[in-house]
Amino acid sequence: MVLIKLDSQPEMPGTNGAPVASKSAVLHRDLSENFLVLSRSEGNYLILEDGRRVFDASGGAAVSCIGYRNKRVADVTYKQILDAPYCSTVFYTTKVQEELCRFLVDSTGGHMARAYIVNSGSEAMEAAIKLARQFFVELKPSQPQRTRFISRRQSYHGITLGALAMGGHKYRRAKFEPLLMKNVSQVSPCNAFRFKAPGETNEEYVARLAQELDDEFQRVGPETVCAFVAEPIVGAAQGCVPSVSGYFKAMKAVCDKYGALLILDEVMCGMGRSGTLHAWQQEGVVPDIQTIGKALGGGYQPIAGLLANHRVIDGIARGSSVFVHGHTYQGHPACCAAALEVQRIIQEEDLVANVADMGQLLSQGLERHIGGHPNVANIRGRGLFWGVEFVSDKANSTPFPEEVHVAMGISKRGLNPKYGINVYPGAGSADGRLGDHIIISPAFNVGKEDVEWIVQTVTHLASPDRRPTRHRMAVGLANGRPAADEEARAEVDVLNSRLEKTTQLTKKIQACLGRLEATGKSVRDVAGPLNGETRKLQILGNNIDSVIAAIERLRQPADSKNDEEQIIRMGPDKAGLSNYLGSIKRLNKALNDMKASNLRSTQQTVAELQRLVKLGNSQLENAFDKLLRSETPRMIEPLHFITKNKSFPVLSQDKFNKLGLMNSFVHQQTAGANPPQESPVAKIYAEIRSQYLSSSLVNMAAASSNTAKKKNPDAIYRAGTNGIGTYAQAMEGLFLSEYENICNIFTREDWGSVFQATCQPALVELGRTLRELNGHIKQHMNTDCYLAYEIVEIISALSNNLEAKTGELKSSLAASLKPVRETAKSSLAELLEDTKRRVNSLQTLPQDGAPIPIISETMQRLQTMVDFLRPISSIMVSLGDGNWKSVSASRGGAVGDAIPSLASFDVGADGKEIFAHYCTDTIEALMMSLDGRARLLLQKKPVIGVFLANSVVIIERMILQSDLGPLLQGRLGVLEAWRKKATSLYMDACKDVSIHLFDMIKTGQGGRSGGRPTSGQGGAVDSASIMKGLGSKEKAEIKEKFQLFNAGFEDMVQKHRSYSMEKEVRQQFAKDMQNMIEPLYCRFWDRYHEIDKGKKGGAGRVKWDKGGIAAVFLGLY
Repeated sequence: MVLIKLDSQPEMPGTNGAPVASKSAVLHRDLSENFLVLSRSEGNYLILEDGRRVFDASGGAAVSCIGYRNKRVADVTYKQILDAPYCSTVFYTTKVQEELCRFLVDSTGGHMARAYIVNSGSEAMEAAIKLARQFFVELKPSQPQRTRFISRRQSYHGITLGALAMGGHKYRRAKFEPLLMKNVSQVSPCNAFRFKAPGETNEEYVARLAQELDDEFQRVGPETVCAFVAEPIVGAAQGCVPSVSGYFKAMKAVCDKYGALLILDEVMCGMGRSGTLHAWQQEGVVPDIQTIGKALGGGYQPIAGLLANHRVIDGIARGSSVFVHGHTYQGHPACCAAALEVQRIIQEEDLVANVADMGQLLSQGLERHIGGHPNVANIRGRGLFWGVEFVSDKANSTPFPEEVHVAMGISKRGLNPKYGINVYPGAGSADGRLGDHIIISPAFNVGKEDVEWIVQTVTHLASPDRRPTRHRMAVGLANGRPAADEEARAEVDVLNSRLEKTTQLTKKIQACLGRLEATGKSVRDVAGPLNGETRKLQILGNNIDSVIAAIERLRQPADSKNDEEQIIRMGPDKAGLSNYLGSIKRLNKALNDMKASNLRSTQQTVAELQRLVKLGNSQLENAFDKLLRSETPRMIEPLHFITKNKSFPVLSQDKFNKLGLMNSFVHQQTAGANPPQESPVAKIYAEIRSQYLSSSLVNMAAASSNTAKKKNPDAIYRAGTNGIGTYAQAMEGLFLSEYENICNIFTREDWGSVFQATCQPALVELGRTLRELNGHIKQHMNTDCYLAYEIVEIISALSNNLEAKTGELKSSLAASLKPVRETAKSSLAELLEDTKRRVNSLQTLPQDGAPIPIISETMQRLQTMVDFLRPISSIMVSLGDGNWKSVSASRGGAVGDAIPSLASFDVGADGKEIFAHYCTDTIEALMMSLDGRARLLLQKKPVIGVFLANSVVIIERMILQSDLGPLLQGRLGVLEAWRKKATSLYMDACKDVSIHLFDMIKTGQGGRSGGRPTSGQGGAVDSASIMKGLGSKEKAEIKEKFQLFNAGFEDMVQKHRSYSMEKEVRQQFAKDMQNMIEPLYCRFWDRYHEIDKGKKGGAGRVKWDKGGIAAVFLGLY
C-alpha cells in the first residue's frame, strides 16, 4: 500500500463557487489560489457554496471543539452583543470577562493566579514575552539583565514578529529574518522518532536534552535568560509530536536551577485537545506562564489568552502592579461570552473525557490501518490531536523533496466529493523545511462512528489502485516535473552502460569455467567423501561452540551474583538508587534467562537469584516507605494555610523524582502479572498519606460537630457559623495537593485508584461527621434546617471542584452527603406541616385581636431561607414544584441521591420561581390555619377581622423589609385577598351602626314636602323646613334613630380603641369606618338636626354635629 498518485486534474475538487483569484478584493494567503467558498457550517460539517459537505476532521487548525451551529453559544453571544458589545478595559471590566477568567484560573487547581484575554495565539505569546520580561524588571531586587529567551528548533509560537522570533519554523521565518529579535536562541526539539539515538533509552534522551538546555544557559549567561519556551505537544511545525516521559520535569528543573521562567504554549494543544483541559497536567509540571487559544472559543469568536501563576503575579503586584501591555479589543465581551459558554458545554457534556476515549480509538485505528503503509513513517499525538508523517523511504525515514508538497496534495485530495474530509497539512517535521505530515484533530464531541469513518477515509486517501515503485510515486507526487524526468533518463543511461560491460565479463567467465569443468570432475570424485566428513565435523564444531556459548551465558549470572548481592545488601541509599535499580534489572534478566534454559544444573542458581530479587524488591519497598515517611508530617494545621491564603504543601521535586523512579520500576515488575497485582508501593503510599490526611482533618471534623451545639435551643442558625465550610475548604486543599503528589509519582492509570485509597479514611470521617450533624438538624428542624441547606451547597461545591480537577471522589462524597440532602428535602414539607400543627394546637387567642408570635416566626424562617437560596433552589428543582405539600413525596426518589452539578446552584428563573411558590404556599397555609383557629376561639367577626388584618400587615411588612420583597414582587395577591376578608369581617359592625342613618321617612303632606327630604345637592338643606313637614310619629322615629346610632357608634368607637391593632391596621380600619359612616351621618344630620331645637341642658338626641363626628373619627387613627 503506497501513496496514491496525486494527479490534480481528474480528481481535485472543482472550483465551482470559488472566486477567481485575480478578481478577489481579499489579500488571501496565496494570491494565485482559487479558494473554495464556505457557505455555512453545521455539526462537524463544512458546507461549501457548490453544495459539497466536507467533514472537518481537523477542526480547522485544531480550533473547532464542540462542532458548529451551536444555538446555546450563538444565543449567549447575541445577547452579549445587545447588552454590551464592547468594553474599554482602560476604564471598565465586564461580568462575563470576570467569569471566564475565574473559570480558567480555577481550572488549573489553584496553580494559576490571573488570566489575560486577547484575540489570537500570536497576541497571547507577545503578552507572555512581555510579562516574563516585566516580571524580572519588577522583582525585588530587580534583574534588568534578563533579556534573553530560549526556545526550540522546529517550533511555532505565532506569526507576529515577537512570536515569530520565538519559534523555529524556518519557512515562516525566512523572509523576515533580518527583522526578528536576536535575543532568542534555540535548542533541539524533543522528537524521539527523528532525533533519539539508536539504542538510547528515554531517560538517556531526556538527560541529553536537559544537558543541552543547561549548556545553552551557560553559553548565553544564565543570569540573562527570562524563560524557556516550548509547546507540550508540537502542533503545526512537527505534526502533533508529544515529549517523552519526564522531559518537561527535566526542563523545569534546569529553569528552576537558574531562576528562569517556564512558558508553555498550549494555543493549539490545550483547552482539552490533548485529553486533559491543560496539556501540562499530563507532564507533572506547572508552567509559570501559559498561552491558550483555539479550543478556548471553539471558533465561535476570535479569542485566546494567557495564564500566569502566583509567582509571576505576586512579582508584578509587589512592583508597579501595572502590566504595561494592552489591546483595544482585549477582554472583548462577546468573545468572552462565547468562550465561557463553549467551556460550560465542554464541562457539562464531559467532552474532555470523550477526547481521551475517542483519541485512543483514533490512534488505534490509524495504527492498525495505515501504520504498515510503506510511506507512513510515524503516527503520534494525544487525545484528539494526531499527526501522520509521510516519507519517501520508510527504512531510512527519508522525507520527500520539498517541492513535491505531499501533505498539501493529500489535504486537497480530501476535499474531493469522493472523500469529503478536511485534514490539516504541514511541512518541516524532519528538519524545519523537509518532512510532510497531516494533522487529524476533530471536534471533542465526535463519536465512535465518526472516528471509524475518519480512519477509513484517511486510509483511502493513501490507498492506490495499483502498487507503483517508490520512484514512480515520487514522480507522481511531483506531477511529472521535467527535472525529475531528466534525472530518471540519466540514471537509465548509466545503467545501460554498466549492463554492456557486465555482459562481456560474463562471456569470459563462462569460457574459463568450461576449461575448469574437465579438470574439476576428477577432483570431485576424490574430494566427495572428504567433503561429507568435513561438513559433519563443521556441524559438530558449531554445535560444540553453541553449547560452550550457552554455558558461558549461564555462568555469567552465577559469576556476577556476588557483585549484585553486594549492591542489593547495601540497599538503595548506600548503593545509589540508579545503581540499585540497575542491579535488580540485571538480576531479573539473569533469572529469566536461567528459567528459560530449564537445566537441572542451574536450579540452585535460580533459587539464589530469586532470593536476591525478592530481597531487592523488599528493600526497595522499604526505601519507598522510609523516604515517604521522612517527608510526611504526622499532621498539619489547615487553618494556617487557609487564613494566610497559602498553598497546601506538596512533596519536593527531589522526592518526586526518587519516589517516581521507584514506583516506575515496581510498576514495570507488576504490570505483566497474571492475575493483576496491586502495586505494593501504591499500598504503602495510601497507608502513610491517608493517616496524614485524616490526622490533619480530624480537628476540623470535631469543630464542625462542636459548632453545631447551641446555648440557646431556640436560636436560628446563621450562615457561616458552623465549621463545615472551613472543613470542606481544608479537605479540598489537602486533597488537591495530594493529587498533585500522586500525579508526580505514579503512572496515569494508577492516579485514580491511589487517590481514592489515600482519601478514603478522611472521607469516612467526613461521612461520620455529616451523619452526626444530620442527627442534630433533625432534632432542631425549625431552627437548624438552614445548616442542612448550607451543608448541601458546601459539599456539592467540594465534590464538583474535586471532580473537575481530578475526575474522582464524586460518588463517595455523594454517599456521605445523602442523609443531609434527604433531610434538607424533607424539611420543606415538615416545616409547612409544623406551621399548621402549631397553629391548630393553640388553645387561646388574644381577645383584643393582637397578633401572635408564630406569624413573625414563620416569616423569619422564610427570610432566613433567602440567605440559603442557592442550595434551596437546587433542592427544590430536584424535588419539583409543589411536591413539598407532601412529606412522603419530599422524602422519596433517587433524584436526590446524586451530587447536583455546579449549574444547578445557579439561582436562575426556575429556582426563584419555585421558591417564591413555596413562600406563597407557606403564607396561604399560615393564614388559613389562623382563620380557622380564630373563628373557633374568637367567634366575633370584628375581633377576627382585627386578628387577620394584623397578621396580613406583619407578613407584608416582613416581606417588603427583607430580601423576600424582590422575590415575591407581583405575588402579594394572596395577602390582598386576606386583607379584604379581614376588612369585611371588621366592617360588619359598622354596617349595623350605619343602618340607623338610612332615611326611611316619607311625609304624607304632599303639598308641603312633596316626599323624601332632599339631600342638599345643588343647595343648602333647610332642616327647620323639613322638620315642619314631619308629623309627630315621624319625629319620634327620627329621635329614636339618633339615639340608637349614638349608642351603637359609641360602643363601636370604644371597641375600636380597645382592640390591639398594628398601626397600619388601625389607620386602615378607621378610614374604612369613616368612609362608610361619615357621609351617611352628615346627610342625616343636615336633614334632621333641628329635631333638638329648643332642648336645653344637653338633653338633645343629636350628640355630634358634622365637625364633632369628624373629630371623633380623627381620634380613631
